[in-house]
Amino acid sequence: MKGKGVASKNPRKTVAALGQGTRLSDQAYIGILAVLFDRKLPAGAFVSQAQLVELTGVPVGPLRDALRVLEAEGVLTIHPHTGIQFVKPGLELTRSTFQFRGIIEAAAVAIYAEIGSESEIREIKARHRKVEADLKHDGVTPEILREIEDLEEVLHGAIVSCLNNPLIDTSYRRIRNYLKLMRLERKMTVPLLMRSLREHILIIDACANRDADAAASALQAHFAAALQRSLGLY
Repeated sequence: MKGKGVASKNPRKTVAALGQGTRLSDQAYIGILAVLFDRKLPAGAFVSQAQLVELTGVPVGPLRDALRVLEAEGVLTIHPHTGIQFVKPGLELTRSTFQFRGIIEAAAVAIYAEIGSESEIREIKARHRKVEADLKHDGVTPEILREIEDLEEVLHGAIVSCLNNPLIDTSYRRIRNYLKLMRLERKMTVPLLMRSLREHILIIDACANRDADAAASALQAHFAAALQRSLGLY
């Protein structure tokens, strides 16, 4: 049995590029997240539906459908007759997010270490090594930041997907959005990014060696360090 990889779904993909077969409500969902992740609106912003229609280019009907989904996922709050307020991750949300990740992924990574595809693990490690080299050579660039964000999705997505649990997959999508919002508030530097990449490589190496205990330990150490970085403690 092989582990299933997960292709990351990039909310920065423009509505125009999605194709005519995509539902307008899906376009609105992706467009609203792209507005946030491209910093066209700050975390915690209070906006009207009309502003979001203008920013996303999607009609108000499908936009409302997307807003209801995003409210259920905890990304925003709809205030009737006044507007929409986006979440601004604070201390408690940050801690809760990492606690949830630790519970889910500690169990998942032990399974992934046993059944994950060897070729997938090799490919993920090769991508980490390449971006590590690029970061050393070029420093922090928009392209490198996009690749690092994608690697976050690829590695952790592959780990979670090996559980084959649709309820966990749905919950984890909500967590991924919180994490992206948290990263918007952080200053990215070469040392911090290198540290995160090397923590990932320790997880990947443990999985490649089929060492479930080492993989779980490396993952928990990564989350503990990532929480400290998210709180700005180092």
